[in-house]
Amino acid sequence: MKSEPRLGVAWVRSREREMEGWDPNTKSTLTQIPLLTTKAGPRDGAAWTQRLKEEYKSLIAYTQMNKSNDNDWFRISAANAEGTRWTGKCWYVYNLLKYEFDLQFDIPVTYPSTAPELELPQLDGKTQKMYRGGKICLTVHFKPLWAKNCPRFGIAHALCLGLAPWLAAEVPILVDSGMIKHKDDATTSTESS
Repeated sequence: MKSEPRLGVAWVRSREREMEGWDPNTKSTLTQIPLLTTKAGPRDGAAWTQRLKEEYKSLIAYTQMNKSNDNDWFRISAANAEGTRWTGKCWYVYNLLKYEFDLQFDIPVTYPSTAPELELPQLDGKTQKMYRGGKICLTVHFKPLWAKNCPRFGIAHALCLGLAPWLAAEVPILVDSGMIKHKDDATTSTESS
């Protein structure tokens, strides 16, 4: 029993070292997203049900925090009763224009040891930082972080540390290069043809 507090302190210190290079906003956001405790995947029956409850609590807390900070940028929900398929929308505002994308992913059978592969199908083939099917590239920075924090990280953490920075890095480049157009621009050019 006495070793548990030491492990907790050691983990907190290692987490603080990991976050040293992060911007203050990301640090603040991450520390407010509830961590998960149940290490269970889709094949684990009742334990998976418990894990899903934790996932929803974490997502709700993250969504509420974003709304209170006027930083609402996604909507997501389980697309099936088992909680293994998730769909929704995410968006990024660039040059005062909102660019919205479909978001989808499946929970891998090895979850939470393996992070979900977040997909933006509309952007498939438009950037090199994406795999076939619109799966965003998260290998270099995100996957080692996920592995270190298993099972504490969940879907909300994947969105915060994976999808949000990816959108911030890629959407401006895609817009400036003409690879994606704002929906109003696309409508205007279609009407004038």
